[in-house]
Order: sequence, then structure tokens, then C-alpha cells
Amino acid sequence: MELGIEGRWAAVAGASAGLGLGVARALVAEGARVIVCSRDAARIEAAAAELGPLAVPVVADIASAEGAEAFVAEALQRAGGRIDILIANGGGPPPGRAVDADPQLVREWIDRTLFSYMAMVRAALPGMREAGWGRIVAITTVGVREPLPAMVYSNIACTGITAYLKQLSREVIADGVTVNSMLPNSHLTERLKKLIPDLDTYQASLPAGRAGSADDFGRIAAFLCSEHANFLTGVALPVDGGMGTTLA
Repeated sequence: MELGIEGRWAAVAGASAGLGLGVARALVAEGARVIVCSRDAARIEAAAAELGPLAVPVVADIASAEGAEAFVAEALQRAGGRIDILIANGGGPPPGRAVDADPQLVREWIDRTLFSYMAMVRAALPGMREAGWGRIVAITTVGVREPLPAMVYSNIACTGITAYLKQLSREVIADGVTVNSMLPNSHLTERLKKLIPDLDTYQASLPAGRAGSADDFGRIAAFLCSEHANFLTGVALPVDGGMGTTLA
């Protein structure tokens, strides 16, 4: 299926590895031009080299709203003032229980997730609305639907951005802009390897008998960014290989 995004400009945050890189790879495969960022110059240069000539590396630290806004501003400059697709993505919080939650860490991860993602959206959105076409996809967590045990900081911060994106989706669909989020779980990334010491036993316990790959995730993201997905908005989509147990 042709996704209709060849030649489109995409800004992909947190794309030096993991799910962000998987999304960038899928967009490039469809002919989109991607501006990818990381705070580590060597890693983002290596990722861009892997992605090929359609990728433009940018060094940016999106852990703050100011840094996130600066990334999109530079992406707009590199793209000649046009960003069609925004992938809001960033690093994940440390584990933690609700009974032990540190208010300072809660504030830190609300800043790094809610306010950082909002800043990227606010910077990219005006141009999309003016052009009458845009795709915004945020990578969050399944914890916004079914709070993950011992992941209180992620559950709190990502729930906030999910609510913002849901409301925003209703306000901009008439302008040709869709706004969705993706809720990963059980993808074989470096983060999962750090959180799960016995990966073989863990994967055997999953409904699919394996963890997902970053490329599995990226191809679904590319569809959400496609021309065909023009009436799909306001969705918080679990991408979890059947792990979830809720009906809605």
C-alpha cells in the first residue's frame, strides 16, 4: 500500500535508537524526508547514516520545553519552513511505586514529557494548519490505559499528554491535521533490556511468544502518518502484541 507521504517532511524526536529510530526508518522507507534528533551528536550522526540520504541529523536536547521547541524550530529551518509530520518522542522515566513517589521526580517527568511534547506540538502545528495537512503522533505508554506496576512516573506524565492530545485532536481535524498517540509495550529496545533482566523468560510469557521490534512499531506509526489515515484522530493506540486486558 502506498501511504501517500513520499516527499513529506517529518521531524522525529529521540531517533538515535529504539522506537524513534524504528519510526524514522519506516517513514524513510515510504519516501518521507526525516529530520532526526538526539542530544548525542555521534549517535544521531550514526542513525542518520543508517537511514540514508533522506535523513537530516540535528543535535537537540528535548528534555525541556525550551529544548523541544528549539528542535522543531531547527527542523522547520532545515525543511524550508515546512513540517508535515511530527513524531513526539523522548526518554522514559525510571521505575517507581506510587507509595514511594518523589514529588520532585514527578515534576521533572511532567516537564520532560507533558511540557516537552506540548512544546513540539505547539511549534509544528501552525504550519500544518496553514497548509491544511499534518500528522502528529506521540509515543507514550500503555500505562495511560492500564497503569503499569512500579512505573508511577511514566503513568502520571504520559496520562497528562494523552489528555492534551485528545482534546487537541477535536480542535484541528477540520484543518486537515490528525493527532494520535501510540502506546508501546513489550518492544525489544535497550530500555526493555534494562528493565527486564531475564528477557528469554519474559518473552516466552507474552501472548505472541516474543517481544515486538522497533520496526514493527515503526510501520504502524507510518500508517498513522499516511494519507489513508486522514479520518483517524484522537486515538491512543495500544501497540502491545495483545498484552492489554481492558476492553476499551
